[in-house]
Amino acid sequence: MKTLTEVKGNWNEKKGKLKQKFALLTDNDLLMVEGKQDELLGRLQVKLGKTKEELNKIIAEL
Repeated sequence: MKTLTEVKGNWNEKKGKLKQKFALLTDNDLLMVEGKQDELLGRLQVKLGKTKEELNKIIAEL
């Protein structure tokens, strides 16, 4: 399973798919800053009520 760090190369595509799947997400929620992947996962965990493992799985399956 790919982690969030491994998908950053095609993050724009993944970000679009996440926004389609979870309409409540904004561009700010999905902002990927170099070296701050844990911060991104933390924002998504709070907003979506998912664990880090669940989020990594969702992102990997997009």
